[in-house]
Amino acid sequence: MTKEEIESFLKETEIARFCSINKDGSIHAAPVWCKYETGRIIVVTPEASRKVRNAKRNKNVTVLVDIEQPIVKGVVIYGKAEVQYLLTREKYMSDAVPVFEKHMSKDEAERYAAGLFKVTRGVKIFVTPERMVSFDTNKDETLRALARGNMEPI
Repeated sequence: MTKEEIESFLKETEIARFCSINKDGSIHAAPVWCKYETGRIIVVTPEASRKVRNAKRNKNVTVLVDIEQPIVKGVVIYGKAEVQYLLTREKYMSDAVPVFEKHMSKDEAERYAAGLFKVTRGVKIFVTPERMVSFDTNKDETLRALARGNMEPI
C-alpha cells in the first residue's frame, strides 16, 4: 500500500492485535480497541493487563491491523511502546472515550469509560512505529481471481 493508503487504513481501524514479549521470551498477542492518531497507535487498557506489564519491561512491540475477507489487507507495525497512566477521571475520560467511540455512540462510550474507571486504573499505550509493512491481496490479480472463484489453485 502507499503511504496515503496506510494512513487511511489505520484511521479506519477499530481492532488490532497487540503483541508484546513475555518474561520467558514468548509472544503475548491480544486483540485491542485502538485509534490511529498523530502517526501512532493508541490503546487504552487496564493497568493490570499483561500487555502493560510487558510493555513496561520491554518497549519493543508489534501491532497487526488487518481485515479478513476474500481479500486480505493489513499493516504490521514494529515499534516502541510508551505507557502513560490515566490517574484522574478527567484524563481517563478524555483519552478513553475517543478510542471507545469507534465501537459505540459517544454516550455509550462515556458510560463505558466511566464504569471502567470505577473498577480499574487505566493506562494509555502509545505505539510509535519504527517500521511498517503493509499487504493488500486486492492488488494481486491472481489472488483477486481466486477470491472471485475464477481460477483453480495451482
